Amino acid sequence: MTHKREIQGNVVKIAGDKTVTIVVERRVMHPRYHKVVKRFKKYLVHDERNECKVGDEVIATECRPLSKTKSFRLKSVVKGA
Repeated sequence: MTHKREIQGNVVKIAGDKTVTIVVERRVMHPRYHKVVKRFKKYLVHDERNECKVGDEVIATECRPLSKTKSFRLKSVVKGA
């Protein structure tokens, strides 16, 4: 059994039916200035029951590709908007 990657982020957009866009923030050390900086990445997540709203904090798990850009399914809503 393979390990599925899990990401946690905030919903920023309802992108059509059964799809939400989440933004994942990670903090990394800048290589030259040695200061902690934020890096952001957006992911499309499959939301089968349309239960997410903008501002929710969610956990998504990796799955097989569902479309050209969608490879994550909604696992749970951590905190509502």
